[in-house]
Formats: sequence, structure tokens, C-alpha cells
Amino acid sequence: MPTHTHTRTAAFSHIPLIHRRLCGHTSGVVIPVHDVNPVRRTPWVTYALLTANIVVFLRTPGMAGSLTGDSSLAQLCHLQAFLDHYAAVPRELIHHQLPRLVPTGDVGVGSQGAGCVVGPPPYDKSPELSVLTAMFLHGSWLHLLGNMLFLWIFGNNIEDRMGHLRFLLFYVVCGYAAGYGFALLNADSGAPLIGASGAIAGVLGAYLVLYPRARVWVLVPFLIFLPLRLPAWIVLGFWFVLQAVYSSGEGVSDAGTVAYAAHVAGFVAGMLIAWPLRPGTPPPPEPRGILFGRRARPGW
Repeated sequence: MPTHTHTRTAAFSHIPLIHRRLCGHTSGVVIPVHDVNPVRRTPWVTYALLTANIVVFLRTPGMAGSLTGDSSLAQLCHLQAFLDHYAAVPRELIHHQLPRLVPTGDVGVGSQGAGCVVGPPPYDKSPELSVLTAMFLHGSWLHLLGNMLFLWIFGNNIEDRMGHLRFLLFYVVCGYAAGYGFALLNADSGAPLIGASGAIAGVLGAYLVLYPRARVWVLVPFLIFLPLRLPAWIVLGFWFVLQAVYSSGEGVSDAGTVAYAAHVAGFVAGMLIAWPLRPGTPPPPEPRGILFGRRARPGW
């Protein structure tokens, strides 16, 4: 990773937290917990992706301690510099306009108080490669765990159907489709885009195409969490409709911070790529019907 020997300027950003777009699956009405769809081989790539995302999160400055909310200004400035370096930024992807000044990770005091020092970037950033690195970055424990839950439940069957190497390539292609799809709709945005769910949305789209009748255990919040076993086409179809609605800014308060359009782009890419694999895909061994309550528990 090449570096430069220039001197950092003493400019300051008085806002310690940067605005960033999150690719996350935590928005929704139902929480999937398990699918009834056995696999024939060990999903090593899915396991590797889960491990990589968790390790990168633990190595991200200030993230490991974010559960307690005790991040200092120095940690926040370090995080801001880290994300500006490795996150995907729409303006950089579309216009290839790299900023002249970026957070350096240092803390300083300016006219508006303490903040993060900015200066010329001490690195050479590739906007194209940043889409890949951004797939392994997450903004919080909830952001990480929500994404990993969906990958854990649905990724193994898509890997089983495609094979290990083809699934890895599929995952990356869907992530790029999501990243560039979002960037095309927000070409002038300078907010970093982070999260794995653009790629994971592709996995969901492929699952909907290949296993629409597979049964998925979900928890539905209705006074208490009610366990239901629903067809995948209901669970994933409803999730996609929500993302499409949210991407327009309707019905959700965090539309400015969650990249719903990236979810939509990744999902559609996954459906299109998986469509030729429909012939010959064996259906999951699960009877029809919607089960709930005590009837839903056997075979959990």
C-alpha cells in the first residue's frame, strides 16, 4: 500500500462522527432464524465469509468496543480515517474524484472546538477496489450480526447449488452490482458506503429463484415473538418489497443512512444470475402449509 511523505495540514473537522451509508438487513417485520433445506456438502466459502467479516469488524478501529458505547474522540477520528480509506464512496466510483483532504486519524482543536484533523491522504486509494473492501466493513454490532444472520441461513444452500468457487465469484459480483447500483443513483454523494448486505441481498435473490418453496423459520413480533414456518417466497419476497419501498424514502426514518437501493440492486443481480440454474435444482423436502405455535416446533 503506497504512502506519501507529504506534511499533514492543520485543518479540522469539528464533527467527529461521519455520515455513512449502511448496507444492513436489520429493517423488517420478521426475523429469520433457520431454513429447512439440507445441503449436500460443507459450505466452506460461507463459513470463510462469516469469519472474515467478524475478524475485520474486530480489527476495525473502535468497533470492538462499540457495544458499550464508550468510544473516545480519538477512536472516532481513527474510525473516520479508516472508513474514508476503505469504504466505497459514490462520488469516487462514478466521477473518480478523490478528495484532496481526508481525516488523518488525529485529534486537534480548531475554531469550533475539538475535532478530527484532516489533511492530504497518506495513501493511494482505488475506488474500484474499495467496493470489495467495503463489503467487509460494518458500522456496529447490530449491523454485523444482522448481515451475518442472513448469510448463515441462506448462503449455504446457494453455495451448495453453485459450488464453492462459483459461489464466491457470485457473492463478489452481487456486491459490486449493489455498490455501483447505489452509486449510480447517488453519484454526487460523498458518504462512505459500508456493509456486506449488497452481496448478501444477491444471495437472497438467488434463494428466492432456486428455493421459493423452502420453509423458513421466522420470529414474528406480536406481543411476544411468535414462531412461524413460512415459504421462502413469502419471507424473501416481503423483504424485497420492503427494501424497494424504503429505497424511495417512504415509510422509514433511517432512509438517509441505510442504503436500501444497494439491497434492491444486489437482490435483482442475484435473481438474474441464478435464473439459469433453476432447471435441475432439487426442491427441498418440506410439506406445504403454514405452521405456527406448537405445530411449528417439531423438527426445529
